[in-house]
Amino acid sequence: MLPEIASPEDLEQLGFKKVEEGELKEGLKLILRAAKKYEDERKLEDAARLYFYLGYFFLDRLKKPETARKPLLKSASLYIKLIDQELGGFEIDVRRLNDFCSRALSVFASLGDEANLKKYAKYFAEMYEDLAKGYEESGELEKAIMAYEDAFRYYKILNDGESVKRIADAIVTTFGKITEEKVASDDSAGAGDAFYKLSFYVLELFGYGTHFTEMMETAARNYERASKLSYSEGDLDGTTSYLLKAQYAYLLAGNSKRAKLIGLNNVRILYQVVGTHQKMNDIAGVSRKLLELAMSLFAVGKARDSFKVYREALNISENLEKR
Repeated sequence: MLPEIASPEDLEQLGFKKVEEGELKEGLKLILRAAKKYEDERKLEDAARLYFYLGYFFLDRLKKPETARKPLLKSASLYIKLIDQELGGFEIDVRRLNDFCSRALSVFASLGDEANLKKYAKYFAEMYEDLAKGYEESGELEKAIMAYEDAFRYYKILNDGESVKRIADAIVTTFGKITEEKVASDDSAGAGDAFYKLSFYVLELFGYGTHFTEMMETAARNYERASKLSYSEGDLDGTTSYLLKAQYAYLLAGNSKRAKLIGLNNVRILYQVVGTHQKMNDIAGVSRKLLELAMSLFAVGKARDSFKVYREALNISENLEKR
């Protein structure tokens, strides 16, 4: 047993070692001691992380929901404090903020705490909406879009239809400014991405109709232009990635004829690109392009070939997320 003066880092390290060795009771005690020490030292992110771990260990692995409740709620309260701290900083780290919000809400969802889930989803939705407006006023349109999209997601959780429509409308307006910039600067790939995302918010506002299909068709044409530029530069890897995006955008726009034409061309080039990566012994590149090939084959109606290629990609991939 480590002495009381042991650092939280040492307690944490030994605690996880004990857990890995099967000494669960002793290991969890040490991790709890580490969490409390981190909290005492105002290292709130580390404390929240360990309380979160303990809670889900009891909940998922030991199947003890009552025991899990206290550390989970403790982690949620600390994440909410961290959110307030992040908002009070000079510059907001959106990645950290998103992580803190997601973890707090996941606790309330796991515990079936509907009241707090709705309360904080509303708080986060309004927080992101305010952030988005601030970014937009300062001309930081990309950041504004990201914040609006987070607000959109949280209003969706609340089933707040009126707010969802309001945020979707704000996103469409902001995306409109971005697409204008991308088109004006001849950034076909960026314009394609912007029109593609914009289409789904248009879908939210107006349903599936000409507004959506025209936007998606525009995205597809921009992806085609980007693919031609990549091809002219001898970048077949980039060419095939843009063609795949164009293929699916045309499908969503209802232009199946154009989608199939592009898809068949893309399949032909993808086989060539996969071969190039194989010659270079680039396993990651082979896996990535095989996944694209599987998607392209599926979209042209060659499902059997698609699943065969997909299985091949999984067999050589070390990426568990893809598996």
